[in-house]
Amino acid sequence: MFILGFPLLLIPFAIYNIIVFLTPGIGWTTPVTTVHMMSGEDWVLTWEDILIALAILLLAVEIAKSTRMGIRTIIDHMLAMMLFIAMLVEFLLVRRAGSSTFFLLMVISLVDVLVGFIVSVRTSQHQVEIEAERPA
Repeated sequence: MFILGFPLLLIPFAIYNIIVFLTPGIGWTTPVTTVHMMSGEDWVLTWEDILIALAILLLAVEIAKSTRMGIRTIIDHMLAMMLFIAMLVEFLLVRRAGSSTFFLLMVISLVDVLVGFIVSVRTSQHQVEIEAERPA
């Protein structure tokens, strides 16, 4: 259950920063492999594709996590918001983060924040009970 208090989108964010700052020669559009499709087309898989796909899969898990209610969910939303703010600041201020790969990761993080709050508000509305006054 420790996963509830950890923003999973921190993983692709960390992977991006590790690769960009520790191995600056690696390009995001460098082909990893080529898949020969039945249609005759060659699908070239790049590092960017893999990282974005990982982030989208983790976003799905984050959305499922946001349907739970409780203190840990609120903390999870706050951590997701802090991660988005950190990504936004890095995107705006750090030269190596000014790429379309990082921008897409940041948008995925924004979607996580928005969906988390929307789901929380919608589920909390269903839990509110209004009791009518009874005539005396």
